[in-house]
Amino acid sequence: MRITGYKSHGVAAAAALVNAVTSAEGDDSPDALRRVLRENQFFWQEFDAADAADLRRWGRVLRPFFEAGRLEEATAMLNRLMLEIPMHPHLADHEPHGLHMHYAPPSSRLVERFRATTLMNLAELIVEHGLGRTGVCAADGCDRVYADTSRAGRRRFCSEACANRTNVAAFRARRRE
Repeated sequence: MRITGYKSHGVAAAAALVNAVTSAEGDDSPDALRRVLRENQFFWQEFDAADAADLRRWGRVLRPFFEAGRLEEATAMLNRLMLEIPMHPHLADHEPHGLHMHYAPPSSRLVERFRATTLMNLAELIVEHGLGRTGVCAADGCDRVYADTSRAGRRRFCSEACANRTNVAAFRARRRE
């Protein structure tokens, strides 16, 4: 699968940002946004508190992608964004990734690189797998999104906690019957 490894960081970062910014229990503080960058192997050291507003805006822009019910809807959205976001694809070779693609111009700010990378990695994910690997958590009462970059591609929950809670509730309901 092409969207594993380095490329999965952009996909996971997009979902983490959307959850931080748009979910009821999200934390979109500058420290939380810095953590999203760090945990997804972006150059978080370049993050400045002034970047928080741009990242929050990007999280709100991406939310409808995860909510899209039809591939055509998601494709139209991503195509529109690819025309709006400045991109300049080029090869880069640095640690820890080795030779890979960068999508934003080399002189771009962190936020611009983050937008271009998450956008292109989400586009590559749906080219490879359609919309079946993204969505809103299937757990009752959870509004968080997920993106599945695993080999199996069967994920329907934002976390193991939501999956376990749903499975336990279903088990208990069956036992009551």
